[in-house]
Amino acid sequence: MKVAIVHDWLVNYGGAELFVEYLLKIYPDAEIFTLVYNRKKIGNHFTNNTIHTSFVQKIAFSSKLYTKLLTLMPKAFESFDFTGFDLVISSSSCCAKGIITPPYVPHVAFIHSPMRYAWDLFFDYRKKSGRITRFFMNKWIPALRLWDYVSSQRIDTIIANSKFIARRIKKFWNRDARVIYLPVDVSRFNPCDKPREDFYVAFSRLVPYKRIDLAISACKLLGKKLVVIGAGSEMENLKKLAEGNKNITFLGRASDQVLEDHLQRCKALLFCAEEDFGFVPLEAQACGTPVIAYGRGGALETVISEKTGLFFEQQTTDSLAQAIEKFEELNAQNKFVKEEIIEHARSFTEDRFQKEFKEAVQDAVERARVK
Repeated sequence: MKVAIVHDWLVNYGGAELFVEYLLKIYPDAEIFTLVYNRKKIGNHFTNNTIHTSFVQKIAFSSKLYTKLLTLMPKAFESFDFTGFDLVISSSSCCAKGIITPPYVPHVAFIHSPMRYAWDLFFDYRKKSGRITRFFMNKWIPALRLWDYVSSQRIDTIIANSKFIARRIKKFWNRDARVIYLPVDVSRFNPCDKPREDFYVAFSRLVPYKRIDLAISACKLLGKKLVVIGAGSEMENLKKLAEGNKNITFLGRASDQVLEDHLQRCKALLFCAEEDFGFVPLEAQACGTPVIAYGRGGALETVISEKTGLFFEQQTTDSLAQAIEKFEELNAQNKFVKEEIIEHARSFTEDRFQKEFKEAVQDAVERARVK
């Protein structure tokens, strides 16, 4: 079977690119189609596969400026020719799912999210943008939304990475999606017999929407110890927020070993973002660590309230602080059983993902056959 995998762009290696590697474990000889490719940043990943780039690759500095070229993306992805392929799989949170395949070639789209800046986060992005950017957003986004909707209608099978994303797909595209949870390499993080210590962990990229500021503010309010792991544009702002408080420690970017050690020893992970899915809560639970999470988005599907963690209802300091206090009460009653937390995390395995994904593909192939 000749398979193509279409991905938004290959300019940095992160969670989206890791997902492409999961697909390549199922289809190791697949050819990859993408908007732009930065070999230097991607490194040795994907070197065994043929990589096709769009005409955007020829634009000077495209691998740095690609996000500014949004209006070219629909044409770029529609320019790829999939004649001769037996199956096309797209991995998309932007425009990759907008490809055109021949009628006899099934297109299975794994949707990490519909375009946030065109739909549900449009007003947030516009509010934070300058006057010129707002002008072009108002001018171009309506046409992009129309293309996004129309192109979604030609996908044969849509897979969402969570019920949360399936709901967004239904709302914006009026398409039903099959939910297959992302695979989580829980083997990277393991439980141990180390005693739990009196501190919390907040781990993520330090960018605004991750809301690490809530973890810092809540721990300051309650006098709790917090270890912040990660790096990013918000680092200096967060350090200023924690200034003078000896209970707040910043480790910066840390190795898996350092992260695992802290997750094994902390009381709980504080997860304050609204994520489409979110790997971090499951990585913590793989260590037997409970999670105190914001009660929206993918966390509702990866954390079980009062069994593997707790939720706070609003993205405010007071709401998180109340959840921490409730967690400590329940934790003192031994409500969070390490073995049950670990068992839950291990239900999100790669084997489970491969089995469910292959079934979805087989269904799409069967439906594409002319009877």
